Amino acid sequence: MSATLRVRRSIQDLQDEYNNGNKKPLEDVMRAWKGIKELPPDDPRSFFVLGGYHGEPFRGAGWGNSQYWGGYCNHGNILFPTWHRVYLVKLEEALRSIPGCADVTLPFWDETSTASTTNGIPSALTQKDFVLDGQTIPNPLRSFVFPRGIVDHLSPIPDADYSKPEGYETVRYPLSGLVGTDADKAATAAHNAQFPNYDTNVGLLNDNVRNWLSETVIVDGKPVGGGHVKDKYTACLNAPNYTVFSNTTSAAQWFDDHGQRIVPIESPHNSIHLAVGGFDLPKIFDASPIDGANGDMGENDTAGLDPIFFFHHCFVDRVFWLWQKKNGFTDKLEIIPQYPGTNSVDSQGPTPGTAANSWLTLESPLDPFKLTERGKERPYTSQDCINIETQLGYTYGPGSLDPHALLAAAASAAGSGRTISVRGLNRARIRGSFLISAFANVDGQRQHIGTEAVLSRWHVDGCANCQTHIEGRAAISTQSLGVAAARITADDIEVQVRTRDGLLGSGPQTRAMASLTAAPGKKPFKVELR
Repeated sequence: MSATLRVRRSIQDLQDEYNNGNKKPLEDVMRAWKGIKELPPDDPRSFFVLGGYHGEPFRGAGWGNSQYWGGYCNHGNILFPTWHRVYLVKLEEALRSIPGCADVTLPFWDETSTASTTNGIPSALTQKDFVLDGQTIPNPLRSFVFPRGIVDHLSPIPDADYSKPEGYETVRYPLSGLVGTDADKAATAAHNAQFPNYDTNVGLLNDNVRNWLSETVIVDGKPVGGGHVKDKYTACLNAPNYTVFSNTTSAAQWFDDHGQRIVPIESPHNSIHLAVGGFDLPKIFDASPIDGANGDMGENDTAGLDPIFFFHHCFVDRVFWLWQKKNGFTDKLEIIPQYPGTNSVDSQGPTPGTAANSWLTLESPLDPFKLTERGKERPYTSQDCINIETQLGYTYGPGSLDPHALLAAAASAAGSGRTISVRGLNRARIRGSFLISAFANVDGQRQHIGTEAVLSRWHVDGCANCQTHIEGRAAISTQSLGVAAARITADDIEVQVRTRDGLLGSGPQTRAMASLTAAPGKKPFKVELR
């Protein structure tokens, strides 16, 4: 390894060093984050600008144009890992531009570590205050106060607005940050009044994250599976090619074509967004769920404006690099031409700078990020960021999911059990992100088999191109049931779609939910056991 490589370390390691007396590494990270958050909102290095590239405030052709997704982020297509990789580099460059922070690197939240599965989110990302240079300051990593308001210009639905005002502070589970209309403000105020204690709220957040990471299924009184998100991260290391590793759209098509369930890196990534942003993992009996939580990490529109987004994506990028090393793709990536997930309108609309209905390749621009070569600027492409060490000058320090130690575990996690296929769900009128969960009646007991998190935008119907790729799908393995999986039939399966407006097809419904409800006696989606 070159001595010149900058090393991205686990935030837990920095936190442990701090507690053992070596305070400078974590203090420098805090100082850098404080610095970019305090830059003027027009400064290209400011957190407001960088965080806003992901979704709101909508830029470029995305502003008010329903032909475009809005923000620059890529989801549901092959550019998902590479676009976010360059995004992290640009954020890291901004951190290093702050005086005294030239050696700072972006740490990763090691989400599958024992510390995370036991304790939840590292406290450096959640503690209320931090002592820096002898002064107690608000922890720069726990939230962000908007220096300007953001306006949702893409809302065609009356009384449904995702705008947020100047001075708004980002929130996480169990709180709500939905404040776009008077009705939303009132509902959010009433909801948040139930959770007045910051430390108690952090405890609820950590409980929720632990559940998402390590839920265990009990059959015959014994744990037989689980590790919901942790197992997904492990399983994605076995994806056979970059196309299906990279995104949910391609992986869903691979299942149709080959009958092989592949876990793409985008799947566990989505789950953590929703765990932090506002969905608790469905319980076997739905005991005491916290409804009404609408944290910023849970929607594409504002996810990038919560600092934890970048520590989460740093881990996702690390898993991407581990997959590359494990499978021999450190210097090249291969794309299946014209496969689902390789078009600019797959799952979301095209991003600004990308023409509608165009084929995506490793040469597609990763707007808005620019690379300077021989004194000239050009857009980054995926070809510029395949090898993080030789092309981008960084690598990752120790952490969980080491590919050499986990080859056998990865193979086991991929599994060969049957799969519950859910398809035909019309997501056009679902506000924001949602969950597709599968349950089974196993020997007279209802068991939660698994949940697929769908990270979406608050107004999918504000994107015209999204309407042509509107199907919500999931492929949920029965492997978590162990040997009991062989005993279940299609009649034992129950699928539940949980949205911001409640369970699909049950209870009081908003107009949006009512539009999804099928005719009496007919399910609003198709379920198969394959």
